[in-house]
Amino acid sequence: MILLLNGPNLNLLGTREPQIYGSTTLKDLEDACQNWARALELKLECKQSNHEGQLIDWIHQAREEKIKGIIINPGGYTHTSVALRDAIAGVGIPTIEVHISNVHARESFRHHSYIAPVCLGSIVGLGIEGYHAALLKFSVVVSS
Repeated sequence: MILLLNGPNLNLLGTREPQIYGSTTLKDLEDACQNWARALELKLECKQSNHEGQLIDWIHQAREEKIKGIIINPGGYTHTSVALRDAIAGVGIPTIEVHISNVHARESFRHHSYIAPVCLGSIVGLGIEGYHAALLKFSVVVSS
């Protein structure tokens, strides 16, 4: 099982700054990810929260549930949350950070990620295809 976590404001996909994030809604994104996961013979659970503590609780719970990998778009917590970083490091589950936009081509405060150093990798700027790339990586990691 792979856990997909989307952080704050990603519930607004499709309407929030479409020039940056596109017109795909969160439901559309989750449906696409489920389709990609099925094609790769992966089971996927999708969750979204605007609350840091909820995301941390889900990460902790993932260890108890023997989750094989986490894909996370931490949203704005990328640049602010040491607690989220520590949760990822603490559970020892391979994690991939995904961002729809190219955070390095945006405001300077978005150039630093507290999350990236504790992840297998980071995928930025590929739109929702970044989630597909993360699933492709986990299809290799989980099967080996």
